[in-house]
Amino acid sequence: MDLELLSPARNASVGIAAIDCGADAVYIAGPSFGARQGAGNPVSEIRRLSDYAHRFGARVFVTVNTIVYDDELPAAAALLKELAEAGADAFIVQDLGIASLCRSLGLGIPLHASTQCAIRTPERARFYEALGFSRLVLERELPLEVIREIRAAVGCELEFFVHGALCVCYSGQCYLSEYLTGRSANRGACVQACRRVYDLETPSGEKLFRGKALLSLKDYNLLAHMEELADEGICSFKIEGRLKGTSYVSNVTKAYSEALDKIVASRPEKFSRSSFGKVRGGFMPSLEKTFNRGYTSLFFSPERRGWSSMDIPKSSGERVGKVRAVREAGRNVEIVVDLLPGVSLSNGDGFCFSAPGGAVEGFRADICRGDVIVSRPVPGLGAGMELMRNISAAFEKEIQAASPERLIDVSLNVRVCGPAIEVEAVSEDGRRATLQLAGEEPARDTERMLSIISGQLSKRSGIYSFSCHFDQVPQSPLPLLSASSLNALRRSLAGLLDAQPVHSRPMQQGSVGRPRWEGPVSAAENIANHLAEKVYSDAGATSIERAYEISRSAGIPLMRSAYCIRRELGLCPRQSRPARMPDAGNNAPAGDLILRDVITRRPLRLHFDCSRCEMTVLSSLHGASTES
Repeated sequence: MDLELLSPARNASVGIAAIDCGADAVYIAGPSFGARQGAGNPVSEIRRLSDYAHRFGARVFVTVNTIVYDDELPAAAALLKELAEAGADAFIVQDLGIASLCRSLGLGIPLHASTQCAIRTPERARFYEALGFSRLVLERELPLEVIREIRAAVGCELEFFVHGALCVCYSGQCYLSEYLTGRSANRGACVQACRRVYDLETPSGEKLFRGKALLSLKDYNLLAHMEELADEGICSFKIEGRLKGTSYVSNVTKAYSEALDKIVASRPEKFSRSSFGKVRGGFMPSLEKTFNRGYTSLFFSPERRGWSSMDIPKSSGERVGKVRAVREAGRNVEIVVDLLPGVSLSNGDGFCFSAPGGAVEGFRADICRGDVIVSRPVPGLGAGMELMRNISAAFEKEIQAASPERLIDVSLNVRVCGPAIEVEAVSEDGRRATLQLAGEEPARDTERMLSIISGQLSKRSGIYSFSCHFDQVPQSPLPLLSASSLNALRRSLAGLLDAQPVHSRPMQQGSVGRPRWEGPVSAAENIANHLAEKVYSDAGATSIERAYEISRSAGIPLMRSAYCIRRELGLCPRQSRPARMPDAGNNAPAGDLILRDVITRRPLRLHFDCSRCEMTVLSSLHGASTES
């Protein structure tokens, strides 16, 4: 089975860096209809990235994954055609109207069902497969046993997120941003309300927690679980981060690529990489030294707790130690830190800490001398506080200075043909090229000439790493060949290989079946145009409600989540451990709770469905409930 590492690309340059660091595919947005408004790109950038990626048999997937209104369908159709011409290998789609457009345009490009489709059951997976999707991007919040059930239910490819930021809500079904600000997450304009700071209260107003980012999750990290996922049929391992820069994407990509290489090397009879070329040299990746809010493996951990980054909803990075003292030093301060073993500080490092009251504060070091940090005064920082480093200046310089190279292996088979040698090049993807090189006279020293030929041909040219082999030990004298002529031959062979398209591994194509939908369709299916509505009506839906952004339906939750605040805080009535309530004693309240934004004081109601182990966030318009 081909394994694919899928990396994010904010732009073509970031995507190229990801490919150089081992990505088998990248995903990027065009100029519109992408679920990250801050990461759009002109079509020319898609073409530039595709041209580079295809040299390695790597792929470029374009996100066209917002919901689309009826008056936007003509523009969406025009964009799809432009992206196809620019070399897009697949479209990542949420809106089924976009999927209908792709088929009616006859573009012949595979469709991938976005994680925004909230695929977390075998039944839903079968529905999307029958719609013609060749790949399903599964919901992040899934345990291994559910992935196994979905794999048994469908024959299409399965993709799973393995690293990066986590939405607290089931993907595609978060309406909190739209409710609070009128900016729709399904339209690419999420304000990240889950990272805001809230108070937690009982319906009667009793304070349980103050000033915590109670909906903020840590970042996903499944580096240790890649082989388990591969064994369950996941073929694509996705890294989140289309708003991230080159250093983040390069670091994370290289770490996961090396992990995949180890899996393939240990089990070559079962697994291979889906693109070509090996990453050579470069920096040593470290996931702790790049943007993160702390890490969680969600359902892959022994218990369903420790998911939250409520204390530091921004990048926390790596722990460096505790502050021993803060002392004045003229206009600056000197911060003395009891460093953890192996930690070394550098000028320009960035640090953060959790200040009294729950706010996360950060500062940049001007000078670091051993365990002393010199900086401008840092309000709120005091002795005994935990210090985190979220920017490692030395590591950032290492990434910039030690970029890896990605090279395709090429075997050169050399055969002596009288006064000439014939060299056949065979690339690892199966391209072939042959050239001859004649000498003016026989070489007097056969062994030395053999060494010169092997040495000059076994080098790199362009993106190719050549290794020279003789079909058999030459029986006749070798022709006398100069080093310059052999180098020119090698470069010419590289040019001949470049002139041929890479023998890419075939992509799976979807086939349209007979999708069936029983009963009504709620606003949670995000139907925003008549084409998507027709898909559901043709599938047998009895009634269809338009998307929340259109209907403003009060009948669906603003969020539904596998994350539960009560469980996270030790308040779950099914847990045996006692609750620890710093603001309200040890009495775990039953029924709904209230989240109150600390700035606007706007309330949100939390409802807990213990039978399904889910939490929903409701508007204050919903009635109270005492169910638990």
